[in-house]
Amino acid sequence: MSPLATLLDRLTIEGELYEKLADDSVRCFACGHRCLIREGKRGICQVRFNKGGRLMVPHGYVAALQNDPIEKKPFAHVLPGANALTFGMLGCDYHCGYCQNWLTSQAMRDPASDISAQFVREVTPQAIADHARRVNASVVVSSYNEPLITSEWAVDIFKVAKANGLMCAYVSNGNNTAEVMDYLAPYLSAYKVDLKCMDDKNYRKLGGTLQSTLDGIKRARQHGLWVEVVTLVIPGFNDSNEELWDAARFLSEVSRDIPWHVTAFHKDYKMTDPDNTDARTLIRAAEIGREAGLKFVYAGNLPGTVGEYEDTVCPNCSHRLVKRRGYFILENRLTGEGKCPKCGEAIPGVWSKR
Repeated sequence: MSPLATLLDRLTIEGELYEKLADDSVRCFACGHRCLIREGKRGICQVRFNKGGRLMVPHGYVAALQNDPIEKKPFAHVLPGANALTFGMLGCDYHCGYCQNWLTSQAMRDPASDISAQFVREVTPQAIADHARRVNASVVVSSYNEPLITSEWAVDIFKVAKANGLMCAYVSNGNNTAEVMDYLAPYLSAYKVDLKCMDDKNYRKLGGTLQSTLDGIKRARQHGLWVEVVTLVIPGFNDSNEELWDAARFLSEVSRDIPWHVTAFHKDYKMTDPDNTDARTLIRAAEIGREAGLKFVYAGNLPGTVGEYEDTVCPNCSHRLVKRRGYFILENRLTGEGKCPKCGEAIPGVWSKR
């Protein structure tokens, strides 16, 4: 085993999201793969493994810890302008060729990621909560790798974070299960999902299935979480009008209040053939979202080039409520109760830590 794998296998505890089966096998419930893991073997994520008939899971470290504007997650309807202390571990249940966090997510699968053990920092939940308060963060977020596969560690952090008056959120691929959402929901306020495409064949190339993600979006809403959805628009992969319409219609049928972020692809990791996404493509995608009935559509990560699609606008009277440039809030005219000051329309979202 590599020094990194040896270290990570030490930084584990027995998990809670599994059941024991015959012959010392276990069934994991952390993500939609529901891996059957036999003694001495690992799940698809490579970081949850069976040791003596017990499922061992990551615990007690971070591979990334960063204080960001919450708009970077991206959340547009959660505490605009707030700081979000974001932590991540290693591993993922997908293997997306365009992953922008591949150094952490693919570290156990792809030797090219070259993550050294020196980047893994042992830490306690209390230390993370203390750091969040030092950097004036209002939210603690699990991201960078796929947080579903490290949910036991996230919950231990969230318990302490909530006791310290902090809000908690997930940034996930949405490949969740009923069991993991029951486990997480008491601690989460917001849940961002990457809806990668609307073609199941392409989803399977990434390591998942389309239906699991669609179900995951619905399940998060059913658990009472504030849900925002992001689609990275990739030329030649998911940028056709037909596929964008399919995504927008699905979200609109779940709830017209779901914010849909369409964001720009740039060449990264193993996907270097498509062109980078231009602003015109993002505006086309955003217009499709509006035409499909979604009230809040955002075009992200090309600041200053997508016009009104950076801003939050009242769906009733078209008054501009939140003006943005990239991750920065230039104006916030929402009332403290999250209402439009011009017409009184209640804007769905999480506008207060209460």
